[in-house]
Amino acid sequence: MLDRALRRVDEFCTAYDMRVPILMAPMAGACPPALAAAVAEAGGMGGCGALMMDPDEIAQWAAEFRAASKGPFQMNLWVPDPAPPRDADHERAVTEFLAAWGPAPARLSADLPVPFADQCEALIEARPAVMSSIMGLFPPHVVDRMKAGGISWFATATTVAEALQAEAAGADAIIAQGSEAGGHRGAFNADKANAQMCGSMALVPAIHDAVGVPVIAAGGMADARGVVAALALGASAVLVGTAFLRAPEAAIAPAWADAIGRAQPDDTTTTRAFSGRLGRSLRTDYIAATECEGAPAPLPYPLQRSATGPMRALGAKENNLACMQAWAGQSARLARNEPAGEIVRSIWTEARATLIQ
Repeated sequence: MLDRALRRVDEFCTAYDMRVPILMAPMAGACPPALAAAVAEAGGMGGCGALMMDPDEIAQWAAEFRAASKGPFQMNLWVPDPAPPRDADHERAVTEFLAAWGPAPARLSADLPVPFADQCEALIEARPAVMSSIMGLFPPHVVDRMKAGGISWFATATTVAEALQAEAAGADAIIAQGSEAGGHRGAFNADKANAQMCGSMALVPAIHDAVGVPVIAAGGMADARGVVAALALGASAVLVGTAFLRAPEAAIAPAWADAIGRAQPDDTTTTRAFSGRLGRSLRTDYIAATECEGAPAPLPYPLQRSATGPMRALGAKENNLACMQAWAGQSARLARNEPAGEIVRSIWTEARATLIQ
């Protein structure tokens, strides 16, 4: 079994110009080029979550990465949800509730920060090694254009059914996102995300057995033990996110980084309170308040994201974890305050030694 795992790793790394089967998760808002370049220089693949970036910012990110590394990188986009319904009374209740946590939003917007079509075009122009999707599938015309440009497509899936849809649509690899993962859940249907919480130990082998393309394990991979387990279960590589957030190159708020280092698995929780989309976060005072009796239910995405924007910005500015958007996976405590390149090298050195015993 371990021999087969190493063969899968070698084939995957050769295909994507990597020396180490570790990909940096494309964490929107926490993926500076310096962090991605450090991962790539250590032999992995850098990552950029481009959700909030306009075309000029996408081009600038790619340029800064390439100035620091000749390694591969992926750029990720959310596939948009349908326009959310509007409910003035509900929106008023949420706004009033949030007044206790920061300045009220001037207005709530259901508009995407940047048109999805413009972002897709900018990613194709930037020519990363990989474009990755979450929350759904790229449209066929986008897939055709990226493939024509030599760009591979990695599709995030939280169920076997989603993985099969992605493979049929032309995905070159499947990112199997277990429920342990920090940040937003990648469920294609936002309303079903709470019910689709399969952990990596069950999801990775199930998707590996169902599809004919490589599987990349995401969720819970923060040290060599997680990597060995994922590869033994059928993954060809792993996607690592929270484990990089304490690296100096990540440059996140100190309160967030410190809390990650202290967090046990049950110190994280899934919530829609920040964006309206389900995601895994550290359990903060704000999240606890949203779970109290009488608190209004979160608005759908992106209305909730618009509503919490001022609070999240204030939390980051004041280094106040209580109202900060502090995404973290269940293996957060394993994150080390070390340079990202050292994290990559140490994880793979130990994992490989175990695999070849």
